[in-house]
Amino acid sequence: MSATPGKSSPLVGYQLLDSGEGRKLERIGPYILDRQAPQAIWPKRGDKSLWASAHGVHHRSDDGGGHWKFQKAVPDEWTVSWESLQLSIRPTPFGHIGIFPEHGAPARTLADRIQRRVESGRPVSVLNLFAYTGASTLTFARAGASCVHVDAAHGVVAWARENAALSGLADRPIRWIVDDCREFVEREAKRGRTFHGILLDPPTYGRGQKKQVWDIATDLTPLLQLLKKVLDPDPLFCLLSAHTPGYSPLTLANLLTDVLAPSPKDLRSFEMSVDDERGRALPSGAAALALW
Repeated sequence: MSATPGKSSPLVGYQLLDSGEGRKLERIGPYILDRQAPQAIWPKRGDKSLWASAHGVHHRSDDGGGHWKFQKAVPDEWTVSWESLQLSIRPTPFGHIGIFPEHGAPARTLADRIQRRVESGRPVSVLNLFAYTGASTLTFARAGASCVHVDAAHGVVAWARENAALSGLADRPIRWIVDDCREFVEREAKRGRTFHGILLDPPTYGRGQKKQVWDIATDLTPLLQLLKKVLDPDPLFCLLSAHTPGYSPLTLANLLTDVLAPSPKDLRSFEMSVDDERGRALPSGAAALALW
């Protein structure tokens, strides 16, 4: 098993300014936001004036939602550049903003592999589950893959399609699917469809459009078993990532190889992270990557 760095590739207009005491301070375009980061148990390095400069501070509620307190005017929506992509930023009540910078480096690595295979004359199809607002999907589509983008939330799939239009990729071969990921994969398996690349970033808990409940502790392994049925005989990659406490890189690597990808040519497991201005890394989830 080889290691690979999980640090984010540069996101133009994004900076992690500081972290600590359960928070992270980010500059996203022209605006500074203060959000939760439970893993940041160390002291803050920045002074009080830096943190006081935040345009908005997110406060989490006991039921898992929350609200923003804006100390300076912030629009409902603005854009940032991720390489040649244009991505819409929207502060949501849950504290999400529309991007996960820690996914940048793995997505770039896989896009390079997709491009090489496409340039060799071999098509690449990719299935992206729990796909959120589409940064990875669009990165792969731009590299030449045909993609299937699946998420149970209608609003985030619409958001992803808007990002495709903003990035000039609305005409790329992408299927935009609002569905429960398990039910979608079951149907694809029955249809005999397969994919050269599979990636998923499942939440700890979730609920589908029809009130289907997702619990990573009980549902991840059965989903990986289903995905084995739709992995192409000539695979390119499988990427499994998670932000759930206790799901370490080795945990995900064991799950990936014992269930979905038993014989990859290369297996990498790593902690995803984002560096602040002073080079201190903020851990931001774990990942395992099988390559062929």
